Amino acid sequence: MDLRVFTEPQQGATYDTLLRVARTAEELGYDAFFRSDHYLHMGNVDGLPGPTDAWITLAGIARETSRIRLGTLMTAGTFRLPGVLAIQVAQVDQMSGGRVELGLGSGWYEEEHKAYGIPFPKEKFGRLEEQLAIVTGLWETPVGERFSFDGTFYQLQDSPALPKPAQSRVPVLIGGHGAKRTPALAAKYATEFNIPFASVEDSERQFGRVRAAAEERGRKGDDLVYSNALVACVGRNDAEVRRRADAIGREVDELKANGLAGSPAEVVEKLGRYAAVGAQRVYLQMLDLDDLDHLELIASEVMPQAR
Repeated sequence: MDLRVFTEPQQGATYDTLLRVARTAEELGYDAFFRSDHYLHMGNVDGLPGPTDAWITLAGIARETSRIRLGTLMTAGTFRLPGVLAIQVAQVDQMSGGRVELGLGSGWYEEEHKAYGIPFPKEKFGRLEEQLAIVTGLWETPVGERFSFDGTFYQLQDSPALPKPAQSRVPVLIGGHGAKRTPALAAKYATEFNIPFASVEDSERQFGRVRAAAEERGRKGDDLVYSNALVACVGRNDAEVRRRADAIGREVDELKANGLAGSPAEVVEKLGRYAAVGAQRVYLQMLDLDDLDHLELIASEVMPQAR
């Protein structure tokens, strides 16, 4: 099972902090560094010093790392026009030497849109489907040919469909809990399906829906990678687990029920339960970005057994 680092910078993190985490994750052997795409903090934090932009951050990190893959869970479709997003992601992929992955979602946090004057449309899912069609269509258009699109929400005419990513196909992540439209969208566009903060049982059901939707489209269910995103809170002993839970304002029992918390052995056991229902990859939500020892502990005592 691949273990990836997943950060939430809107809760309060500088670019330098994110770079330090990404470099540490690369040195420790993690598969990827991902970040959320939000412009406003959530919950009882002040979010200082303020938000960082996901793709500007990843562009910078792309030039300061060499191996680790880079991506978003999830880029908010409401933040960027699809043609612009295709250019941004292709450029960062070039800057990284072909290490970028695009997680794209519809956007959901209305307060951040109000705070920064970003339109928050009522119909978001239909826009997301058109965005995926445009972004992937632009990348797949052969050099020298043109791309046009006439949709309900977006229209493109005779686009040169440039630049191209370094990768022949940038991995596209689609995720969520929706029972019908989300699996269908993943079956059509995704290379990976991600379900965030879900139980083993809910993950199994949703993975099954996506597999069925893929097969209905003539794809094999195994064509997609299946992944979870789960908060991590690991300690060598009970006191260390509690200290880390306190640092992120969470209760140990709740974290053990809903995330990956406890001793390395407990976390390995729970990862095994997710693997048994089809999870191939887990994004470890790391909420205390100053605790690099946490990353080291997971890398040394969880990662070897998870793989």
